[in-house]
Amino acid sequence: MNLFDRYIFFQFSKNLAMVVSALISIYLLIDFVEKIDNFVEAGKSVTMTLRYLLLKIPLIIDQLLPVCLLLAGVITLGIMNQDRELMALEAGGISIKRIIAPIIFATIFFTTLALMAGEWIVPSTIRETNRIWHEEVNRSAQQGVVRNGMVFYKGERGIYSFSRSPKNNSRFKRFNYTEWDQDYELKFQITARVAEWRDGIWKFNNGQLKILNPGNNYEINNFSSYEMLLPDRPDEFFIPKYKEEESSISDHLLTMVREQDQERSSAWQYLNRRLSYIFLGIPLVLLGLPVLLVANRRWRCDLSLAIPLSCLLAFISWGWWSTSQSMINAYRLSPFLVSWSVHLLTGIIGLLMIKKQNDQPL
Repeated sequence: MNLFDRYIFFQFSKNLAMVVSALISIYLLIDFVEKIDNFVEAGKSVTMTLRYLLLKIPLIIDQLLPVCLLLAGVITLGIMNQDRELMALEAGGISIKRIIAPIIFATIFFTTLALMAGEWIVPSTIRETNRIWHEEVNRSAQQGVVRNGMVFYKGERGIYSFSRSPKNNSRFKRFNYTEWDQDYELKFQITARVAEWRDGIWKFNNGQLKILNPGNNYEINNFSSYEMLLPDRPDEFFIPKYKEEESSISDHLLTMVREQDQERSSAWQYLNRRLSYIFLGIPLVLLGLPVLLVANRRWRCDLSLAIPLSCLLAFISWGWWSTSQSMINAYRLSPFLVSWSVHLLTGIIGLLMIKKQNDQPL
């Protein structure tokens, strides 16, 4: 990276930090005003409130980064244009493509950082903020957790673990229920490839039953089908929707490898939705930069018009992306094609506009 690239990369990073800081401040202020009464009524300390707000910052950045990248790119190029730096660079024989290249590189760089944060930082902070808000403040503690595509639930007398179908709340795969006695010795265990709740009773297929007899010996029976009552019902296994946000990208990759049918389809849809949103900033920047150049050349307006136009572009792209996600299940569309369609079309239009502006003098 030469001096020219480092200079533009530094300017982009500085503007990105400014935009991110401003939007985070607004977001946290609104969140604080909305939720401070809940913390006060729950008798929570100021320290917990501040900890909750600080831990939300990674999620806020994750949600706002595509728009922040667009604004940072437009501001960087707009300031260079106002300061006549673009004119000087073109006079020195440097093309628009070469000027824009470091901004695109910086966009890809920060998008990659966001991808890494989405894997290692965001899930853990979401898990803690959910715990504070739902358990500490609202006192709605959950008995179940989700790990690597498996649900673990603490029932009345034992522990359940299973893989749950997203479209059938009464059918479970890789089902396991275990009870222990007061000395923490295994007392009862039933495992099954498939478990179903039908007509008020549990029905198991292809599993094993293990029971501790009075003589401290285990009786083990394999079965192809078995019916019995357990202390808990499936409707008690409810895991809140927000728990899905606590899973990392690798968790859903593991689900795709281990599971089949509906579980794999759900994980594939989540991966496309998650990754396409993280990478949404790249096509937005590709389209936003030539829009700034067009605004300057046709209407002699720089940031005063380019920033509102960029916000409009971001809103349209986000609306398109969000609407398309809701259409996947409704019309059984391909998650891959639907999730990445906005990137493909927006990126192509942006590249064509950059090429056109590159052929015209500033």
